[in-house]
Amino acid sequence: MKDLISTELRPIFDKVESGIRISDDDALRLYRSPDLHGIGLLANLVRERKNGNIATFVLNRYINYSNLCILSCQFCAFGARKRDPHAFEHSIPGITATVANALREGVTEIHMVGGLHPTLKPDWYLDLLRSMRALDPDYIIKAFTAIEIRHLAERVFRLPIRDTLDRLRGAGLGALTGGGAEIFDAGVRDTICRGKESAEEWLEVHRIWHQMGGRSTSTMLFGHVETHAHRVDHLRQLRALQDETGGFTAFVPFAFVPETTGLAHIRPADALEELRNLAVSRIYLDNFDHITAYWISLGLPLAGIALSYGVDDLHGTIMEEKIFHMAGAKTPQQLTVAMLERAIREAGREPRQRDTHYCRMPAPDGCPEPVPA
Repeated sequence: MKDLISTELRPIFDKVESGIRISDDDALRLYRSPDLHGIGLLANLVRERKNGNIATFVLNRYINYSNLCILSCQFCAFGARKRDPHAFEHSIPGITATVANALREGVTEIHMVGGLHPTLKPDWYLDLLRSMRALDPDYIIKAFTAIEIRHLAERVFRLPIRDTLDRLRGAGLGALTGGGAEIFDAGVRDTICRGKESAEEWLEVHRIWHQMGGRSTSTMLFGHVETHAHRVDHLRQLRALQDETGGFTAFVPFAFVPETTGLAHIRPADALEELRNLAVSRIYLDNFDHITAYWISLGLPLAGIALSYGVDDLHGTIMEEKIFHMAGAKTPQQLTVAMLERAIREAGREPRQRDTHYCRMPAPDGCPEPVPA
């Protein structure tokens, strides 16, 4: 395999083959190298070591309870003020009915996020979770981004983050989403999401959740104003927290969709850059077991190709994604199991359904359990 990789990347190959962690400079070299095929081979070396020939997906359904938000992030086409024509707020009975229908269709995960709502009270969030949980004790409610948790702690519950998370977990919260990470660099955040939580604040929420025994995903929004160095810094901070807690189940990068946002002048990342970012992430994040290709962002054909660039997971059936589509995404809003399995088989991988914690179903012996409190 080494002979198939450009000379400049062979020192990195030696590290990867020996299980030695690559440096930030190595990651920058990967981002800047023209040898995308070689980078893919390196990424697949890591993927095969961690996951063999299995590629997974989850049966899930997306729910956005409201897009009312006190922030006005420049990159976001989702958030709204109350009188905006695209504003919405769903009722607890309506959300519960949607979840009940999804459970009848076999989903094992409800993925739920919303805006930073200006007026909803603590009992509304707790009643929503309890109502959803009462439908079935076994599925996972994966909900809320780190910025939502901080909003709930500081403005709604008026409690420390740990106490807020404890109340939400007691009502039914099973996992945190990874949204809101964007790019950690302060200057980038000031350009694309001024007023949002800092990198340190995002990391703090996940650190506390992991210390409580919870699991979460992590994300990166790339392809806007950031540099390759900003991406590497973002990955470095995720890798450091994973070294500390081990609580991240997977990394899910996605490319910025600028079409209907305040940054519509930005040229979106092309397919080659999306594959490169996934592959570099797989090589750099040596302490993450899984890299997910978010087909809502990539489209299913490119997500299938990504399975040859270090990816071992195609996310899920999703059902009714709003955030990327309100920004201008033209991909479908849901996929069937047959479509996901076909894409995985066409890439030469073996499809397998997973749960929220990335355990294959039925879970084999040795599947990672949640981090102990």
